Amino acid sequence: MATYEKIRRMTAFMRFNHWVVAICMTAAIITGLYIGHPYYQTYIADAAVDKYVMAWNRWVHFIAAIIFDVSSVVLAYLYFFSRFEKPYKKLLPTAQNIKEFWEVFLNLITLNRRKKFDTRHSDSFNIVFFTLFHLMLLWMLLTGLQLYVHGLGSGESSIGSWWPAMLHLLTDWTIAVTGGTLMDVRISHHLTMWFIIMWVMFHIYYQVWRTIFWQEGDIAIVFGGCKYRRCDEEKEEKK
Repeated sequence: MATYEKIRRMTAFMRFNHWVVAICMTAAIITGLYIGHPYYQTYIADAAVDKYVMAWNRWVHFIAAIIFDVSSVVLAYLYFFSRFEKPYKKLLPTAQNIKEFWEVFLNLITLNRRKKFDTRHSDSFNIVFFTLFHLMLLWMLLTGLQLYVHGLGSGESSIGSWWPAMLHLLTDWTIAVTGGTLMDVRISHHLTMWFIIMWVMFHIYYQVWRTIFWQEGDIAIVFGGCKYRRCDEEKEEKK
């Protein structure tokens, strides 16, 4: 009879932050698509179109993006200073990390026929995959703030002129990098959203894939924080 060990993979805060990011991402995508191309209208009692529907979409998009970005900053901090685990160590191009990255990749493309790495911790492949996600979020933040500050044409805001000035200083370079016009920034912001959607699709697929092939309950990590691994798995991996 096989025995299993309980492996803690996510703290309560990590799980909370994960779902905050997921919810805010969904809200930002729905409202962002509407801002780019309005695809629905709302109606009030007298059948007139609600004239504030765009304003509400922009407000939800902005608030979701703020929460989204703050959560991502927290994750970036935990990359280096978490007391639970420090993901940055898996990003270092050491021989062990490079070997583990390719072993996990081979495990995926061979449908688990080759498995020569420890599944008890976050592997290099997954850490690199999540780092790409955070870099895309950073780019969305910078391009989004550039589009936002462009709307403050007067150079003033409700909290003073220092806010638009700071945003211009931090994000104006995105115009030159993307092609030279604000439309280029807008297109880049929009395309990055689709790359993020593709990332999410693969992320969900991979968690389901690992749950089926590894049989360690990986998909339950974001709900309970733990997975279960066969105690004799380590012996099998060394063969």
